Amino acid sequence: MKMSFSQLTTKDLATLCQRVISISNEPAFAVLANNPLLTALTAEYAYYDNVYTKKTFSGKGKLLMKADGERDNFFTGIKSILYGHSRIDTSPYRQDAADIYALMGKYSFDLVKYKYAEETAQLKKLIEELEMPENMAKIQNMQLATMFNDLKNSQTNFEKIFNEAAGENSELKLMNTATGIRRELESVLRTYLTMVRTMISQPGWRELYAKLDEAVKAAFNSHTSTKTETASE
Repeated sequence: MKMSFSQLTTKDLATLCQRVISISNEPAFAVLANNPLLTALTAEYAYYDNVYTKKTFSGKGKLLMKADGERDNFFTGIKSILYGHSRIDTSPYRQDAADIYALMGKYSFDLVKYKYAEETAQLKKLIEELEMPENMAKIQNMQLATMFNDLKNSQTNFEKIFNEAAGENSELKLMNTATGIRRELESVLRTYLTMVRTMISQPGWRELYAKLDEAVKAAFNSHTSTKTETASE
């Protein structure tokens, strides 16, 4: 029985372990009831399978992009209105607009081009300063309070999604990769199959060995076929 499992792909190794466990649990092989090596293999495979099928990232990329686009639109809209009023001599809001526009410039008019984390930090500081009584009075005087609240809410929504995504990605990165734990699974699988091979002369074990041997051969044949197909493409 071939046991060079490092030659198998991550997927083929998972499939082989699943097949070995399934065969070993067939009623015909009651001799394996409560076998500690089979129990160890089952537990190690369950852990491996959990890591093997895990997501790499949180999947919130599109939600983040949408949320960022919304806050960018509000920021750009307010900036444009302020710029317009500050340039028109007859506008009753000219001075208020010029003051708030200058305040936005303090944190950069190009915030929408910043990376997520940097834009979030700068926009948060800007909002805090705009909420000061003297600045809120000017915003309300220009009837921009609704748009300002929309900007605040869009910022809050973005931060919520951003923090959730960061937390999930951090947890996913902390999990061991399938490549990192497969050596342990290979070792446990090898130990189990060696035990079956050692017991081959005992009643009931030869049939088990034969079925497991076929499963191992199928796994390696699948590996060889995949390499051949890849090379011919």
